[in-house]
Amino acid sequence: MKFGLSVVALGLLSACADEDPKLMNIRTDTPDEFSIMPNKPLEQPEDYAALPAPTPGGTNRADVNPQADAVAALGGNPEAVTSTRANAGEGTLLAHAQRYGANPNIRQVLAEEDAEYRRENNGRLLERLFNVSVYYDSYAQQSLDQHRELDRLRAAGVYTPSAPPDPERY
Repeated sequence: MKFGLSVVALGLLSACADEDPKLMNIRTDTPDEFSIMPNKPLEQPEDYAALPAPTPGGTNRADVNPQADAVAALGGNPEAVTSTRANAGEGTLLAHAQRYGANPNIRQVLAEEDAEYRRENNGRLLERLFNVSVYYDSYAQQSLDQHRELDRLRAAGVYTPSAPPDPERY
């Protein structure tokens, strides 16, 4: 009986609110990302049969270079988007990183090696059966103990910035 009265009282109290309820506290007074840069008008072709075949990853006829347009609208240099040359400070870094050669398809190679590693370290039967994530366990041997490394560097006399305390020590 008391529970029913509590529910009715709560319903009546919530009906007295001044504004509409917000779902998960989502606000609508935030900026609209589509109003930042005006869209170009849509064009209808004269003949649909004369259109070129779509090319995945190709350019759009209406927005030939959308990234440069967005950079220009935000006050940046649109030529920097299309430029492949390195900035002045990046030359030394790139030369050092590529000193033993650079594999042009390194992302694909790393993705294949990582997929193979995760396949070999997929967890035990019950972990796979109940879809338990074993991500951190499978990569634990490759992770760095930041606090042990910090202690090692400080003991060697290397200046290191402060770090958060180790929760296991304190």
